Parts: sequence; C-alpha cells; structure tokens
Amino acid sequence: MSQEMIALFMFSSMMLMLFTGQRVFGAIGGVAALAALLLWGTGGSDIPFSAVMKLMKWYPLLTLPMFIFMGYILSESRIADDLYRMFHVWMGPVPGGLAIGTIGLMVLISAMNGLSVAGMAIGATIALPELLRRNYDKLMVTGVIQAGSSLGILVPPSVVLVLYAMIARQPVGQLWLAGVIPGLMMAALFILYIWLRCRLDPTLGPALSAQEREEITLREKLRLLRAGLLPLIIFFAMMFPFVRGWTSLTESSAIGAMTAFAAAVIKGRMTREVFENSVRNTLAISCMFMWIIVAAMGFGAVFDGLGAVNAIDTLFTERLGLNPWMILILMQLSFLLMGTFLDDTAMLVIVAPLYIPLVDQLGFNLIWYGVLYTITTQIAYMTPPFGYNLFLMRAMAPPEIGLRDIYASIIPFVGVMILALTLIMLFPEIALWLPELIYSR
Repeated sequence: MSQEMIALFMFSSMMLMLFTGQRVFGAIGGVAALAALLLWGTGGSDIPFSAVMKLMKWYPLLTLPMFIFMGYILSESRIADDLYRMFHVWMGPVPGGLAIGTIGLMVLISAMNGLSVAGMAIGATIALPELLRRNYDKLMVTGVIQAGSSLGILVPPSVVLVLYAMIARQPVGQLWLAGVIPGLMMAALFILYIWLRCRLDPTLGPALSAQEREEITLREKLRLLRAGLLPLIIFFAMMFPFVRGWTSLTESSAIGAMTAFAAAVIKGRMTREVFENSVRNTLAISCMFMWIIVAAMGFGAVFDGLGAVNAIDTLFTERLGLNPWMILILMQLSFLLMGTFLDDTAMLVIVAPLYIPLVDQLGFNLIWYGVLYTITTQIAYMTPPFGYNLFLMRAMAPPEIGLRDIYASIIPFVGVMILALTLIMLFPEIALWLPELIYSR
C-alpha cells in the first residue's frame, strides 16, 4: 500500500470514529498509535511517548490553566453581572443600545475567559432575558448573543489560539496580538450593523424610556463604570508587562490569575463554592486540552513520517494545477463542512497535521493563518443546518425562541463575519501589524 493510501486510510478511520461519537483525543490518538505500531513495529511506541515528553517540557503550556482559572474566577464571582448592568445604564438611551452593550460585554468576557462557550452561557443567562423583557426583537437578540460569543476565541487571551500555537509551534504572544485588531474590528462591524438596523427600524431595539433614564442617578452611573473598569484593569495588569518585555507570557498569565483572585476577594465574592468550582472546571478543561494536544502531536508525527503533506502539496499544485490561494480557499471551505458536526478544537487537531505544514509550504504566514482559522471555524459552527453553536444556543434559550428563529437570527451576522474574514485575507496587515510592531522592539 502506498504512503498516500495509508494516510488516506488513517484520516478516514479517524473521521469514522468521530462520527460514531468517540472522544476526540481517543479517535485521533488511537488511530495514530495503531498506525505507528503497524508501520514501524515496537519502535512506533516511541511516537506517543515522545509526544507526551514534548508536551511536558513545553513551558508556555502553563499559560493554559492560568487563563482558564482567571476566566472561571471572574465568571463564578458574578463580575459579569456588574458589567452588563454598566452597559445597560450607559448604552440604554441609544436605539439598539442594549444589544450594542451586549457586544461590549462579550468583548470583555472574551478578555477574561478566552472561551466562546463562556460568552454564550453568560449572554444567554444574563443578557437574553433582559433584552426580551424590554421588547427587543427575538431574532435580533439571539443573533447578537451568538455573534458576540464568537469573539471568545479571537480576542486575547484566547485558549484556542494557545492550542493552535502549540500545534503549529508558533509564539503564543504573537498570535494573541494578531487577534486583537481583527477581534475589535469584528466587534465594531457587529455594532455598526446593530446600530444601522435599529436606526432604520427602532422597534427592533427600543431605547430606554425617558422615565427610566431619569431614575438612574449620575452617582449610580459612575459606580457602575468603576465596576466595569475592573476587567480592563486585570487585563492591562496582565498584558502591559508582557508587551513591555518585563515578563514572559507564562509569568503574565500567573499575574492575571492572581489579580482576578485578588479582585474577587476584595469584592467579597470569593466563597468556598466559587473557588472549588473554578478549580474543578480549570482542571477538567486543562486536562481535556492536554490530551487533545498529545493526540494531535502523535498523529502529526505519523503523518510527517509518511510524507503525506508533500504528497498532498504535489496533488494540488502539480496534478490539479491549483495556485496557493485556491488551495487556501478550499481549506477554508472544508472548515465550514466540518463545523456542521465538530467544535473549533476538534477541527483544529484533526486537520492541523495536514493543513499547517501545507500552509507553510505554500508560503503563507502561520500567524496570519491562525487568525483565519479562528474566524472560519466560528463561521462554520454558526452556519445552518447543523452548526455546533446553533444547538448550544437552543439548549440555553427560553421556549419562545425556536430552532427556526435561531437559524434566521444568525444569517446577517454570518454575513458580517464573512466580510471581516475577506478583509483579513485581502489585507494581512490587519492581523500582522500589531505583532510586528511589538516584537520589532
């Protein structure tokens, strides 16, 4: 059997296992370990062992539990409630202001947690009931929460970009900085769309009434503004010394975790239950990511040994005559297909052994491609009919919001995300300018 056929058999076996409901790390790692043993005998057992050793020696891995812990501390201590109240008061007088404030909330939640699921959960439990109670259009608000949650894996500290950095062997700091401007640009495009829609049709997002605005004193507004500044203080306390070169990324992640813990203590919200839940969730998610990374590294090692990347590069460029941009677009379209049944992490570890070396061989920047990957995967599992986020939203939404409403709500926001993706593909400097500026120092 040729090496190309072996690689194809490995990939199809892995996909079959995933379709049958097997765990991601088990499907990927199991296929890799079995293939290594069949190809190279007992010597193949060194591949999974080597993957584990590489992972344990990778010092930046410590950033993963630190940022996850920071996010859970801030979420469990209900600081997000204060944030939403701040946006409610300050943005309420604008048509669609509460929906715009929800996007702002999602940006700050992303900067605190780095997981899109956390933004979805907070938006669905805090923002959605309030928006519906104030007669916001249900299609508008459902789309806002799903779109806002997509910022979680792009705005630093993004946990998924940490995972991409480990697999692609790229600096985490550069990837985070590359995600800043695209993330803020996408948030600005969401806000612009909401404002225009509500300006043209105020019934979609009515502003706060004059009576409600009069009931809120200036003192209350300033108090809430201070509460809203807390996550920004934590974020800058963590990122400023890193950007200035005073600390490493790992040391900055520890500063962020300690600052978040101290903030919860100072606000009197650090209970035993909050601490225990935060630690349990941190351990669960960190271990899950570590198992997935080990499996992906093992799978990639087998693929490298087979020369599968060179074979696919030859197929596309020489036999089919495709240029690099056509290949890149086909790769992005494959993410849209996989997004119908996989989440962003699973998509990355499945195709990373194949796509990342191929992107490098085609001459594209891997930092830039990391940003493209994150946006494309978010589009993928917010796209009907089987997008991962659609069913997650259905599980969290109240009964009056059906699956058809969820499908209809996301279409304009997906259009906005495709616009953002197109701009970043046409103008790579949007993603690369900030990391180049900072690291050139």
